[in-house]
Amino acid sequence: MRSATTAATAILVGLHLSRVGLAATEIGAVVSAGLWGGALATAVAALFGERIGRRRFLVLLALLATGGIAAVALIDDVAVLVAAAFFGIVNGMGRDRGAQLAVEQAVLPSTATDATRTRAFAVYSMLQDIGGAVGSLAAGMPALWERAGAVGTAATSRSLLVLAVVSLVGVAGPFLLSPSVEVAHERRTTLTPESRRLVARISALFFLDAAGGGLLTGALLSWFLHERFGVGAAQIGALFAAAKVLNAFSHLAAAWLARRIGLVNTMVFTHIPSSVLLATVGIAPTFPVAAVLFLLREGLVEMDVPTRSSYLAAIVRPEERTSANAYTSLVRLVGWAIGPLVAGVLAQHVAVAAPLVAAAALKITYDVALWISFRRLRPPEERQASGGPAPPTA
Repeated sequence: MRSATTAATAILVGLHLSRVGLAATEIGAVVSAGLWGGALATAVAALFGERIGRRRFLVLLALLATGGIAAVALIDDVAVLVAAAFFGIVNGMGRDRGAQLAVEQAVLPSTATDATRTRAFAVYSMLQDIGGAVGSLAAGMPALWERAGAVGTAATSRSLLVLAVVSLVGVAGPFLLSPSVEVAHERRTTLTPESRRLVARISALFFLDAAGGGLLTGALLSWFLHERFGVGAAQIGALFAAAKVLNAFSHLAAAWLARRIGLVNTMVFTHIPSSVLLATVGIAPTFPVAAVLFLLREGLVEMDVPTRSSYLAAIVRPEERTSANAYTSLVRLVGWAIGPLVAGVLAQHVAVAAPLVAAAALKITYDVALWISFRRLRPPEERQASGGPAPPTA
């Protein structure tokens, strides 16, 4: 449910703000503010998440998100929109990332063994993308409102208010979780010095990847397709839905591939081709060509998501996972938050496609650096076969 709401919101926020009259730089500022709010929420998760309680914290985040979506639908003043997006942690990325993810990914490894951990993350990520596909299709709601007589900003505003209601229903989700998801007080811990060094190294690389991803949020990509090719929410939503379906199946493929070539190799050697394809989307001559290139890219780009989550869970101790996930998520969110503002400036003053090319370059740099830095640090299931260096959990 949350993934569906996030995907639809990202598409509609870009279109709605454009209809309200905001320029590319202003849209980038609003999207960036929402991601900065998400970064702050993730920092709170890292420092106080266990004290607040995982379920209570998830409920609080859902309530803030509901208010943020509603505010964007009802406000047209740029300064107020920026504040509302920040405090309402409006997610313009189009992907279900943030403080909620940090909490949930800390719980998930305890439901699996080392051998099945990556598959558990793959199924989790697959369900996120299925929700994202549903949400992308739901982004066609303005067309339905327009047939009913609403025009312009009224159609996108009503659609966003519907999403706010759906988000509010999602508040009930954490209450369905077992009390066993909470961490006992005596097991709460901060990162050990060894884990802290590992998390700092991998976080620096994740920041580079996220900075590239921030140049290509769902909101800004939908704006790019609209400005470059003149397509509307219905076509963009259908394209994003197809992309989410490819993302979903790619997660299972990633788990299969990781068992054969390793987690780090899977992360790197599927991500580089996806970045090359991303650059080609920016120079595609027509929407059909851009759509095909984009879908090819989406079939590869998410294969590093379950493998990355599984790898991080493997190289720290179980009781450190919430902190490790929160810190790496925080770094990624900061990178994402910087990206939209830069993307808006590039699109307005350099070229409409400039953010896509810049994003591809940053992501390829990240992939190469990740492989050089971590190819020898293997998770337990790979060490048993190779005798590689042991992570802190050994």
